[in-house]
Amino acid sequence: MTIKATATPGKKLLNAKDHTLVMIDFQSQMAFATHSIDAVTLRNNAALVAQAAAGFGVDTILTTVAEKSFSGPMLREISAAFPGQAMLDRTSMNTWEDEAVIRKINEIGKKRIVLSGLWTGVCIVGPALSAIDQGFEVYVIADACGDISAEAHNRAMERMVQAGAAPMTSLQYLLELQRDWARTETYEMTTGIAKKVGGAYGLGIDYAKTMFGAHEG
Repeated sequence: MTIKATATPGKKLLNAKDHTLVMIDFQSQMAFATHSIDAVTLRNNAALVAQAAAGFGVDTILTTVAEKSFSGPMLREISAAFPGQAMLDRTSMNTWEDEAVIRKINEIGKKRIVLSGLWTGVCIVGPALSAIDQGFEVYVIADACGDISAEAHNRAMERMVQAGAAPMTSLQYLLELQRDWARTETYEMTTGIAKKVGGAYGLGIDYAKTMFGAHEG
């Protein structure tokens, strides 16, 4: 039996139209106790994910828990990327048990779910395992999640991966949506996001363009 390669993307790769992004509980009260990742990096990565999703037109659900009574508003880095979008506030720690969220999931109708938020071991594990159990494909943006300790975050990630979730990073999410530098309609947006919140990679783009007029692709 022979195998033949073709110049086509793998079926497991994400594109902007095949999934729903759910950003969960990026709120002050949750961030105060997050110690698996520093606050600056967390906010930066969350901003990268939010800006990527908004820029590529990804169907996105923003959800909070006890916003008015305890946890506070969604981080401005996220809400600013989706001006005017309503937050779905919950009482349930497990987003997948909230009827309003599930109505929105069903309204969008995508089989793939991408998750990020706080805390990994509670508010991400819950919907991840629930969605997998119901036949959804789940991706978790690991560095746009956080927990009260590295141990809590790591064990939660392991548990989700063992159940079938696919881990990824925030920069990986952005670049997977772009995937080809010949896509000129989103080139400037993608590199612009990377330069603002893409860490050392963004610095490299800025440096190369400034010093040598370099261009990805």
